[in-house]
Amino acid sequence: MPPKPTTSVPMRLPPLPKLRVRRPNQTDANPCLALMSSVLTCWASSGYTAAGCQALETSLRTCMDTPRPKNLKKNTINHHLSRMYPQIVGPRKRK
Repeated sequence: MPPKPTTSVPMRLPPLPKLRVRRPNQTDANPCLALMSSVLTCWASSGYTAAGCQALETSLRTCMDTPRPKNLKKNTINHHLSRMYPQIVGPRKRK
């Protein structure tokens, strides 16, 4: 038996005032956070002046002293979505 022919119906978006991605520029978590928690755990378990925590302390200091990149590129997805939205939705009825 041959397959039935299908009619392709164009997909329509629901009536939205605008397309938008929430928080496209989320920053990554602080890379030094794991080191900080391990240093605090070491201090809590063996005392603040423990010599065993020295390696963790120096690695935390080097992590904190490294400069963070300042020229982070912003995500332009919302700009392009707002630019392309009229072509996706099509003409609207006037009230």
